[in-house]
Amino acid sequence: MITDALIHSTRRTVLIVEDEAVNRDLLGIILKGNYDVLYASDGLEALEILETYPGRVAMILLDILMPRMDGIEFLRRRGADEALSRIPVIVLTSDKDAELETLKMGALDFIAKPYDMPEIILARIQRIIEFVEDRQIIQEVERDELTGLYTRGFFFEYSRRLQAAQGGELRDVIAVDVDHFRLVNEVYGKGFGDELLCAVADGIWDELRGGFGIACRGDVDLFYVYLNQREDYEAVYSRLMDRVHALGRQTNVRLRMGVYRGVEADRPLDWYCVAAKAACDTIRGNYARSVVVYDSTMHERELYNERLIADMETAIAEKQFVVYYQPKYDIRGDVPKLYSAEALVRWIHPELGFISPGAFIPLFEENGLISKLDDFVWREAAAQIRDWQDRLGICLPVSVNISRMDFFDTDLKRKLLEIVAENGIPVDSLVLEVTESAYSQNMERMLKTVGELREAGFRIEMDDFGSGYSSLNMLCVMPIDALKIDMKFVRNVVNSGVGYRMVELVVEMARALDVPAVVEGVEDEAQYQMIKRVGCDIIQGYYFSRPVPPEDFEPMMKKDR
Repeated sequence: MITDALIHSTRRTVLIVEDEAVNRDLLGIILKGNYDVLYASDGLEALEILETYPGRVAMILLDILMPRMDGIEFLRRRGADEALSRIPVIVLTSDKDAELETLKMGALDFIAKPYDMPEIILARIQRIIEFVEDRQIIQEVERDELTGLYTRGFFFEYSRRLQAAQGGELRDVIAVDVDHFRLVNEVYGKGFGDELLCAVADGIWDELRGGFGIACRGDVDLFYVYLNQREDYEAVYSRLMDRVHALGRQTNVRLRMGVYRGVEADRPLDWYCVAAKAACDTIRGNYARSVVVYDSTMHERELYNERLIADMETAIAEKQFVVYYQPKYDIRGDVPKLYSAEALVRWIHPELGFISPGAFIPLFEENGLISKLDDFVWREAAAQIRDWQDRLGICLPVSVNISRMDFFDTDLKRKLLEIVAENGIPVDSLVLEVTESAYSQNMERMLKTVGELREAGFRIEMDDFGSGYSSLNMLCVMPIDALKIDMKFVRNVVNSGVGYRMVELVVEMARALDVPAVVEGVEDEAQYQMIKRVGCDIIQGYYFSRPVPPEDFEPMMKKDR
């Protein structure tokens, strides 16, 4: 009989399936001190109990000779049911001939009749329950629930052992990544995203059949494969993409594949996986290539990047980073007037020399270090505003960049207000530039934070408009004080009628939003005249000045004063 106390018990439950009442009672007496016990007089009653209380039973003690449904038929039914087949069975028998048949049908052990050795019975039951539960725990953490591939941890553990024993065989590591998987989930839904990941996993399984190989889902949309060397990875990629196309949807889903050829035993396998992933990342956004092999150039780049990351803290402390300033001019009148400046960071390394911002800024963004650099620039720019104010009597607004990572800092507003207060400068003199792509990611959080910053008195410029994914509807709700047009538009404005019209349209948007249109990247007289004719308000670029150190910027301020 099943009671409420039994249902809510935390002890393991053993089901005794035995038609002889005396034998049932005797086993029950042996087990009750350690387990909750259920009873069935034959296989049919046992199936009814298991169906009524799924997941409750941890062990079945099964007699063979019973009326209605004997033990052999019960084992046959159990083997056909995935859930029941996970429950371990010990056969109760005195018939030696039945042992081999029941073993083949899934039984794990035997208890001989009569039941005159209680300690041995309890020991066998405990050993098998613990063994089965341990095996199930391992299986659950060993395999990725969605794709069936190994989990990352088990992949690295198993593959390290295989790597140590690979001998002279040539083996490679590949990394497969789904391009813009977050957007795939947003556009087509999580259900399709899961189908896509399973399709890629199935394709990887196909590649490993009939040969050596092991694979895992290393991250949400990233797969690692350790396999015997292949000659043609383009063909492997093509077969994986066939799996994606077979999903039957008109999508622009793209995979990227990085390959490390020639895995050896001198380095841990996870190093080779990182190298394959690094190769894969080099073609992010490059739709002309889908497969790339890791080479010495990439290794040198990795070493260089590691050096930059390691030196970053020292560079801030020693002020190896220098803030340059590029002027912005108001061209709405007959004579351009200095309007403001943009703070742009440069790195003068004591050993490596001048390091391009294009080398270290994306690197710091990728590794989560950009917020430390941003904080340094904010403080340097605020101090410079105050210095110019004291020495020249000019409070020139300076715009500074706010990176996407900065918006995850709950103290962002407090930090910025603290910086302007420490330097005694107006809040609106430190202008905050936020890229368009930052608005398009985590929209709700961005709008809330930017709104709070504007309420505190900061002015907000949307930077690089036209380079991201903004919709017109999103533009209408963005709290901004200026719209900064991406320089790619400017490059086409002279030689392309379409480029000219596009700038006109963006300027009209700025007018509708009642904010000035700022254009960056103006390099020559022809571009300047065209931009002025379009009706832009503020321009920035080499036409007036490159970014320069503070001492070289001051003559422009004095001249304009």
